[in-house]
Amino acid sequence: MPTALDTPQGAAELAESLLPQLGNRWLHTQAVAARAEEASAAVSEADRDLLVAAAWLHDIGYAPELRDTGFHPLDGARHLEALGAPARLVRLVAHHSGAVYEAEQRGLSAELAIYDREDSPVLDALIFADMTTGPAGQSFDFDVRIDEILVRYEPGSEVHNAISKARPYLKEAVERTRARMADQPM
Repeated sequence: MPTALDTPQGAAELAESLLPQLGNRWLHTQAVAARAEEASAAVSEADRDLLVAAAWLHDIGYAPELRDTGFHPLDGARHLEALGAPARLVRLVAHHSGAVYEAEQRGLSAELAIYDREDSPVLDALIFADMTTGPAGQSFDFDVRIDEILVRYEPGSEVHNAISKARPYLKEAVERTRARMADQPM
C-alpha cells in the first residue's frame, strides 16, 4: 500500500491495485492521469503532483471492493480518507467532474457535503482531464465526451440527468483550464 497517496507514483500504485480488472475504466484512468500531466501547466507548480495524483485516483470508487453507496466519487473519497490520504486529495476525488450534481440525483448530497468543494485551478484541471478523455482512454473534445456520456446512460437515469445539469459548469471548468494552459510559456 502506498504511503504517499498525494504523489503521482503513490496514487498510480493504489489505482493499479484496484482498477485493472475493470478493463476500460483502467484505460480511462491511465489516460486521465496522462491528460492531467499535460494540463499541469494550468495549476501552480506546488499543486501539479496533487493534480496528477487526483487524476489517478478519481475513479477508484468504481472498484467492487470499495463499493458502498454505489456513487463512485463518494466511495472513492471515503476509501482515501480511511487510508489517511491528505484531506485536499480526498476532497478533489469527492468532487471531481461535477459530482455534486449526481449526488443530488442520488439523494446523497448530505453525504458528499462533508467534503468541502474547492473551486480552484486544480479542480478545474481535474475536470478538464476527465471531461476530455473517453471511457476507453480516447482523447475527446468536451462536447463529444458529454454527448458520449449522454448516449451511454439512458435518459432519465441519475447520470444522464446529472451530466445534463452539470454541462455548463463542466464546460466552464474546461474552458478556464484551456485558457490557463494557453497563458503558459511553451
